[in-house]
Amino acid sequence: MTIASTGYQSGFGNEFATEAFAGTLPVGQNSPQKVAHGLYAEQLSGTAFTAPRRENRRSWLYRIRPAAIHGAFQAYAQPRFHNVFEDVVAPDQMRWSPLPLPEAPADFVDGLFTMAGNGGPAAQGGVGIHLYAANRDMQGRFFYDADGELLLVPQQGRLHIETELGVLDVEPQEIAVIPRGVRFRVALPDGAARGYVCENFGALMRLPDLGPIGSNGLANPRDFLTPNAAFEDVEGEFELIAKFQGRLWRAPIGHSPLDVVGWHGNYAPYKYDLRRFNTIGSISFDHPDPSIFTVLTSPSDTPGTANMDFVIFGPRILAMQHTFRPPWFHRNVASEFMGLVHGAYDAKAEGFVPGGCSLHNCMSGHGPDAATFEKASNADLSKPDVIADTMAFMFETRAVIRPTRQALEAPHRQRDYQACWAGLQKHFQPPR
Repeated sequence: MTIASTGYQSGFGNEFATEAFAGTLPVGQNSPQKVAHGLYAEQLSGTAFTAPRRENRRSWLYRIRPAAIHGAFQAYAQPRFHNVFEDVVAPDQMRWSPLPLPEAPADFVDGLFTMAGNGGPAAQGGVGIHLYAANRDMQGRFFYDADGELLLVPQQGRLHIETELGVLDVEPQEIAVIPRGVRFRVALPDGAARGYVCENFGALMRLPDLGPIGSNGLANPRDFLTPNAAFEDVEGEFELIAKFQGRLWRAPIGHSPLDVVGWHGNYAPYKYDLRRFNTIGSISFDHPDPSIFTVLTSPSDTPGTANMDFVIFGPRILAMQHTFRPPWFHRNVASEFMGLVHGAYDAKAEGFVPGGCSLHNCMSGHGPDAATFEKASNADLSKPDVIADTMAFMFETRAVIRPTRQALEAPHRQRDYQACWAGLQKHFQPPR
């Protein structure tokens, strides 16, 4: 059984109000003595009650049964999905081919594979970085993450995500964000799916400030879509899987928890089409810093330094003069985990393919490979380069990104990644 989408509301962080039946939402208050249609009122808080008003995130849900109704939790074994990151990390650049699609049946939860991360839910900071590869719908079970909000980046196959607050239909080159604690299940309309997940343990993701860019540009708020209320009233033998403090737990539940008939507030899932990103770039000289491509940011306690930035490199036009147009060679105090959703990335001629990923940690040198460097160094700059048919992204963090043991030992790891720079030649010609 699946729930059909009932459409979306536009805007980022808005105060939304939606009901499947007219008269569901109380007028002028949140918790009346008796809720319409015999429903229960329940508040879902994504921030502290006393957080500043501009940062406070909460929604009121009007549901058939409260979320408290389920059996006792017991440990659930999914050994590939966790927050156990390596203590000792080599400064090597690393790259992986796409995660193979499963041969045996695997749904979204069982198809998760943890690659790397830092921090954790106990410290309320850092990220977990995962891949997923699945080939069947979530049948008879539901999932929520109590440790962080989930940023889903599909690479292959659409996702039909049914949440307590409505339905998100997401395709490759779109993203979905599921807030911490929101229960959901995933169906696969195309039969198989693969992609990336960033689990954000820190401050909720928000739009970056635009500064001197002005009032428009980058990801515009109106392009973010939050679902209208959609629910199901189903009883049966189901299971509720929770991620709590880095571990998975399972509890029996006798009904579908996707039973919210109406809700209002600003704490809700949303989706965004990356192709609507309004790219800002240089039209004179030099390649801009990658921060200009930030879609969403999770700020840290240090101004200007992110717990996590979600950055994309999509279609754009490069017209800079007297300039090496691809990304330059660089070493960062921040650490970068990169993935490719579609097409090719303009700084790598080969080896980095859709579904693959790379890790460049703090102060590890990286940049264009030898073939890209030679081509760009001798390119005709009298006409612009149209970078089309591409979509790459980066999870960038202020802390070192620590791989997991399974990622380091994975068969799809490209152990010869450093060879892509081996062909860079010495061109130095000292003056005579």
